[in-house]
Amino acid sequence: MGVFKKQGKTIRRASVRKVTVDIDQIGQRIDNFLRRELPGVPRSRLYRIVRKGEVRVNGGRIRPEYRLKEGDQVRIPPAKISLGPGEAPRRQVDSLVNQIVFEDKSLLVLNKPSGIAVHGGSGVSHGAIELLRAARPELRDLSLVHRIDRDTSGCLVFAKKRSVLRKYHEKFRKGLVEKSYLALVVGDWLLGEYLVDEPLLVNHRKNGERHVVISGAGKSAQTLMGLSRSFGRYSLLLCHPLTGRTHQIRAHAKHVGYPIVGDKRYGNERDNTVAEKNGLKRIFLHAQSISFPDGGGNELHFVAPLPKDLQFFLDRTTDHKNKTAT
Repeated sequence: MGVFKKQGKTIRRASVRKVTVDIDQIGQRIDNFLRRELPGVPRSRLYRIVRKGEVRVNGGRIRPEYRLKEGDQVRIPPAKISLGPGEAPRRQVDSLVNQIVFEDKSLLVLNKPSGIAVHGGSGVSHGAIELLRAARPELRDLSLVHRIDRDTSGCLVFAKKRSVLRKYHEKFRKGLVEKSYLALVVGDWLLGEYLVDEPLLVNHRKNGERHVVISGAGKSAQTLMGLSRSFGRYSLLLCHPLTGRTHQIRAHAKHVGYPIVGDKRYGNERDNTVAEKNGLKRIFLHAQSISFPDGGGNELHFVAPLPKDLQFFLDRTTDHKNKTAT
C-alpha cells in the first residue's frame, strides 16, 4: 500500500480487503457500499469490477443491485483510492462546528451558512459533509438526510448511522417531514395563503448548472406560501415546500410574480442590483425550521436563527420604510 499525489489529489493504493457487513449497512446496495469503501473510483469502474466478479460476497459473484445482509463478507479488490484534495482547513471546520444547533447519538442538525455546498464536487473542495467528517472522524457513516442549495442557509440534517438514514428517508417518502423557509420576495404580497401547484422540469444549461422550468413534462411540485411581514417594496414569506424538487421555492416564487430578492438565476437583475447596493450579497432564502416524528411518539422540531447578513438587510429595509413613511 502506498500514498502519492496526482493533479493536486492524494491517492492511496489499497490492497485486497474483506469487510464484514454490520447492522447499519443492512439493505444498502453493493454499488453504494463500494462508493464509500473506494472513494474517488468512477461509478463506471465500480460497475465493471462487480460485473467481472472482482467483488465477491461470501465467496460468490453478485449483481450491482445486490443488497447487503448482516454478516456478509465482502471482498474488495485492489484499487487506487482518492483521499480528496487534502485536509480541510481547520478554521473552516471549527467555524462550521459552531453552527451545529443539535446533536445526539443519531442525528446532527446544522445551521448551514450560505456559500457552503452540502458536499464537495464540481469545483468545491470541501462541502458541509466533508467538513463535519473532518471535525468528527469517528463518524464514519455520517450522511446527508436531505439537501439544500449552496447559497441557501439554514437547517440541514445529518444521520450518524446508515440505519438512521434509512429511517429518515422513509419519513421523507411518507410526507412526515415538515420544512419551513423564510424568503424575501420583490413586491407587496397580495395572494394571502397561497398554494403553488405547478410541475417542475429540470434543465441543464451549457455550463452544467441545473435550472428548472414550469412544465407538464416535469414532476409534481407544491409549495404553500404566506405572508409573514410586509416591507412595502418587499414581502417576507413563510414557505412550506410540500414536495422536495430542485429549486422549488425559487421557481414557484418567480412563477407567481414574486421573485426572491438576490436570486441571480430566477430573479430580476435590476431588483437584485438595488438590493446588493443596500447590502444584500446573496439570495434571501433561509431554511428556518424542520420537524419530524422520532418514532417514539415525540415530535422533533429544530430552528435555525436568521443569519446576521439577512437580518441586517431586513433592519435596513425597515429603517428605509419608516423614513419614507415620515
